[in-house]
Amino acid sequence: MSENQVIENQPAITAKDFKSDQEVRWCPGCGDHAIMNAIQRALPELGYKKENFAFISGIGCSSRFPYYMNTYGFHSIHGRASAIASGVKVANPKLSVWQITGDGDALAIGGNHFIHAIRRNIDVNIILFNNEIYGLTKGQYSPTSKFGAVTKTSPYGTVEHPFHPGELVIGAQGKFFARSIDGNLKLSQEIFIEASRHDGTSVVEVLQNCVIYNDKTHAALMDKDHKEDRTIILKHGEPMIFGKNRDKGLVLDAKNLKLKVVELGDQYTEKDLLVHNAEEANPGIHLMLANMRYPDYPVAFGVIRKVKDQTYDKAVKAQVDDVRSKTKFKCMDDLLRSGTTWEVK
Repeated sequence: MSENQVIENQPAITAKDFKSDQEVRWCPGCGDHAIMNAIQRALPELGYKKENFAFISGIGCSSRFPYYMNTYGFHSIHGRASAIASGVKVANPKLSVWQITGDGDALAIGGNHFIHAIRRNIDVNIILFNNEIYGLTKGQYSPTSKFGAVTKTSPYGTVEHPFHPGELVIGAQGKFFARSIDGNLKLSQEIFIEASRHDGTSVVEVLQNCVIYNDKTHAALMDKDHKEDRTIILKHGEPMIFGKNRDKGLVLDAKNLKLKVVELGDQYTEKDLLVHNAEEANPGIHLMLANMRYPDYPVAFGVIRKVKDQTYDKAVKAQVDDVRSKTKFKCMDDLLRSGTTWEVK
């Protein structure tokens, strides 16, 4: 975090300061409202000047986000938000850059830009709204739609396996991956703060409901009577325990090299459970956690992976500074006059 980003002797900013004067045009009940609310609550906690935030989006319902934020922003073109956000960060490293994208925008037409931004580890916060459908274009199946999903473009059910964003991020050498759900504002806010403070690309997948074209796609994970038995909130340094009665947990099945759900009691105690280490460089356990699917496993929420590494933007700046300190060219005129020249009369 640059010193120029931090608020010094200025009035405290609040979530309200980040709300623009634009009418929010998402459908009533859309999960996007909750995600934006959580981000606006998180930003004042970071201690940055409001002018040091930039929100970059592509195309999709979620990509209207920059209009509703009282910050710098750029509503760009389909699938290209990662490329534009990368350029913004490299050109102005002092900015806190956030990319707002959906499962179609990021993982279909924008897939190549998405994985290479992650591979380069550019210090950008990518918030991936995953509603498993194309909402803006009225209900086509997306790269994350469940196998067999019936949609406008798959009336008899999809016949292809979906992307799992966590698997894709970790496979692209991602150093930070977290997951939340639109209905849990407190968890989302905590994750957004941690993602912003991470130095490098952070990807936060937020499971989001589309009330019009894919309503209740994540309902099993929000059922108030059963959600604690179907999800696990991971915290670094704490045992992997879950359940309404805190009576279930995860252990490693060493024989089959996979995670195993166990019930606490005579055979297993809390001491037998895996302890979450988000900072472990080896991605093996992180990949298993990111890939857990209900009903076989609880779905993992929280920060799954958070590993320190060199960032692309800092490496570029260091390289440019080094070359500038050694070169004889101090401006464009020096370069133009450095070789053979001709005078035209």
